[in-house]
Amino acid sequence: MKFWSKITQTLTPYIPGEQLNKTGIIKLNTNENPFPPSPKVIEKIKKCVGSQLKKYPDPESSELKNSIANFYGIETNNVFIGNGSDEVLAHAFMAFFKDKKLYFPNITYSFYPVYCKLYEINCQTIPLNKKLEIDINPYLSLDGNIIFPNPNAPTGIGMNLDAIEEILINNPNNLVVVDEAYIDFGGKSAVELTGKYKNLLIIQTFSKSRSLAGMRIGFAIGNAKLIEGLMRVKDSFNSYPLDRLAQAAGKAAIEDKDYFEYTCDEIIKNREWTMSELKIRGIDFLPSKANFIFVKLEDAENMYKKLKARKILVRYFKKTLIDGYLRISIGTKEEMEILVKNIDQIMGV
Repeated sequence: MKFWSKITQTLTPYIPGEQLNKTGIIKLNTNENPFPPSPKVIEKIKKCVGSQLKKYPDPESSELKNSIANFYGIETNNVFIGNGSDEVLAHAFMAFFKDKKLYFPNITYSFYPVYCKLYEINCQTIPLNKKLEIDINPYLSLDGNIIFPNPNAPTGIGMNLDAIEEILINNPNNLVVVDEAYIDFGGKSAVELTGKYKNLLIIQTFSKSRSLAGMRIGFAIGNAKLIEGLMRVKDSFNSYPLDRLAQAAGKAAIEDKDYFEYTCDEIIKNREWTMSELKIRGIDFLPSKANFIFVKLEDAENMYKKLKARKILVRYFKKTLIDGYLRISIGTKEEMEILVKNIDQIMGV
């Protein structure tokens, strides 16, 4: 296209999981929460639908920011709110990564290289080890910034806080961003380390553990100066990123701790049940601390196609090193039972 800029012509956009508008689909391909949002969220949204929508939302998302700060026991100036964690990540890439080399795993969230291309950031990948784990040794004393998810995606393998702290200690002049989109399903957040290390930024989302993928709410936690940097970028891009309904929904969601813990516990139970069923059948998978399982199969692409024909969507990445795996999101117990039953039928068990 003649009107495209040179950078636009070189971009290869991120490809999200399939969203099929058909009935009867069991959707286990985009790591959405199988449970609805908290009833308190729905109630709050209904109360906010009215004439006030004619006015701009609070550009600071102050009430939501206060609720997040209270949940984690931190100050409000350590919290940044964005329109989904992908937008928060985009702001972080622009605010912190343009002037230095950036390191991240070779198998990880595939939006990272897309952002690097878009913002013309010099990046280098570090290979996972033979078990597809993040080995911290190559991350010690680097000449650039670092980003990785914990648990990693699409593997689901988590990293303990001691390992993260060792990376921080050995990179005092580099920013370390930990993408915690899946941390609530069995991992331990590194938020507690943000008060100790000024070079740590945590990014989280309401899309997974709080059932609000349709609302697009993300946030970052870190040193006040890091938050100020994110604010500068946000206010140079869009001063009103989060609408009134999303702010209200997010506040209600994070304040309903009981519902949050219940749904996370149920997903963990369903994950463990599914892994035990796969193990009985001799199907290998990676240890998961996320709301999905990375499953190794003799012909993963064929299984993906056959499940799709049966109206069960899972995620297949046709990429070197992981093209023998399927990423299967954890749904309800009934959905996981149907999945296992269909795998049996396809494999002729």
